[in-house]
Amino acid sequence: MKPIRSALFAPGNRPDRAAKALALDADCVILDLEDAVPIAEKERTRAVVRDVLDQHPGKRMYVRVNALSTPYAADDILALGSQNLSGIMVPKVESEADLAEFNRRVTVLENDSGLKKGSLEVISICETAKGLEEIYSIAVTPVEPKRDMAIAFGAADYTLDLGIALTREGLELDYPRTRLPIASRAAGIAPPLDTPWMVNLKDIDGLIADARKAKAFGFQGKICIHPNQIQPCHEVFTPNQKEIDSARRIIEAFEEAEHQGNAAIQLDGKFIDYPVVERARRTVALAEAIAG
Repeated sequence: MKPIRSALFAPGNRPDRAAKALALDADCVILDLEDAVPIAEKERTRAVVRDVLDQHPGKRMYVRVNALSTPYAADDILALGSQNLSGIMVPKVESEADLAEFNRRVTVLENDSGLKKGSLEVISICETAKGLEEIYSIAVTPVEPKRDMAIAFGAADYTLDLGIALTREGLELDYPRTRLPIASRAAGIAPPLDTPWMVNLKDIDGLIADARKAKAFGFQGKICIHPNQIQPCHEVFTPNQKEIDSARRIIEAFEEAEHQGNAAIQLDGKFIDYPVVERARRTVALAEAIAG
């Protein structure tokens, strides 16, 4: 799965806002059929989202459907047979069975719409205590056909489920932010997406601090709910030129030393061995993937 530093939400019932979101430079846009859409408009909005998908070829677009436990999910999924759809985001996944059932329905959509089997990516949202407890089982769920998958964290519903407050400092999120990247890595899937910054949309310093914390835990990017969040997320989750140059120097120096029979060296006073070199290679690979 190509890296996602920013995933911008757009309400599915507002094609004007969706068009504006798609004109921005977010890594992808998530057209929302769930929380952003009033219950009375959910059925009508499916056709609106399908039209947006069909009218924007070449854009990286996902759709968040309603949870499988709702009466809307089945028809949400079946309405999304556009050739321009990149993948589907499913909320409140709490078990391996949930993900397996969701994959079955996505596969039916691919078959019915003439899409290549396994072509649609899946973003599974963890946003309840039960979902967090089952996160590794969810991440490692075997699906057929195989498809790219990532986990996303939804802090609003998570804190609601636990009956706790969402704060600027975010200490209450440290535990799930530890679990999700570890489960993703252990399962061999893409790094997770962090929850949106919702405490204060005008507090860009708070957003940047929150994004840096998520990056330190191992997240690849953040979900965004306002255009002003895109660029800060890109700056945090993109290796800067200094980091790239340093990584390339490490790789070059180590490969030269390895050729001479050394597997541990010092560079600028820092100890360099295989794990350090591998981290440097990942930095360069990430920068290249983001660049295109």
